[in-house]
Amino acid sequence: MPKVTLATIAEATGLSKFAVSRALSGKDGVSAATRERVRRVALDMGYNQSAEPDEISVLGVVFNNAEIINSELHLRIQGGVQVEAQRRGYEVRNCWSSDRREILAFARSCRGIALVGRHERDTILAVGALGLPVARSGWVEPLDPFDVVSGTDHEAGSAVARYLLGLGHRTIAYVHGTPGYRGRVERFYGLREVLEPHSDVAFREMRFQSETRFLEHLELAHSDGFFPTAFFCAHDGMALTVMSELLRLGLRIPEDASVVGFGDYSAATQIWPPMTTVRVQGHEIGAGLVRMLDDRLRGKLPADIPFRLQVASTLVIRGSAGPAGPAGASGANLGR
Repeated sequence: MPKVTLATIAEATGLSKFAVSRALSGKDGVSAATRERVRRVALDMGYNQSAEPDEISVLGVVFNNAEIINSELHLRIQGGVQVEAQRRGYEVRNCWSSDRREILAFARSCRGIALVGRHERDTILAVGALGLPVARSGWVEPLDPFDVVSGTDHEAGSAVARYLLGLGHRTIAYVHGTPGYRGRVERFYGLREVLEPHSDVAFREMRFQSETRFLEHLELAHSDGFFPTAFFCAHDGMALTVMSELLRLGLRIPEDASVVGFGDYSAATQIWPPMTTVRVQGHEIGAGLVRMLDDRLRGKLPADIPFRLQVASTLVIRGSAGPAGPAGASGANLGR
């Protein structure tokens, strides 16, 4: 007869090994009903708790393998997780997937799970139902019962707005593309919050979709009488496109138009002039995920209260942004 283990009971109950272990040992972190159900299943299966070897303290990190645009940020987060986990005595296992069944199977082998990036809500809720600590790096629904470690998107947008205002810019465009990324929207909200009280400032969203070139959006803006002297882009990849198109028109950066990116990825220093951008502290976000899970596993946080930890981003000033040039300069070469 096969040996009955924590993993066996976890599979039978649909819970994680962590939740099963807590239930059988009488520790906090599971409800009375769950504890009773686990004990009943363990008894029916003939489980011998004294024969169970010590658990390996495994933390799992799940990245969405379809989210290519944030792959460099995810690598930073992965590095931070690895360093902090080693310091605290945990083994780390990584899973690159967007498949719910695969993620759930992976989560059942871990004591705590970090879900990084975009994941379907059903998947997040299903992982949470396993009864193990879950920490998110990514957006959740308001007051969701999950711990979150994140950057400061709204605050970063406000910081960029103040920076551009200080350079004399009064006509500012926010350029973004693929919908569904809440962080990009929050950056715009932060920008708008600072710019709206200034009656002499005009600002506009430019939604740059893959099927429409940036210049078409710029021409449309000009036809409406909007001639931006500064472009704040939702991510560095978008900023590279904007800079390349403006340079191709013969415009000077930053003399004729300033461009600010977001992320501070490697490409930001591989274009001339080097890109002014906002650095997301991915390494510290990863370390924060481990600290949050460790505190949960050690019972240092109230079980019924989710926590939010924000890691402040940094404005990195390089050569792509400068004092405002003549109004309308960005349209000077269109149509040539």
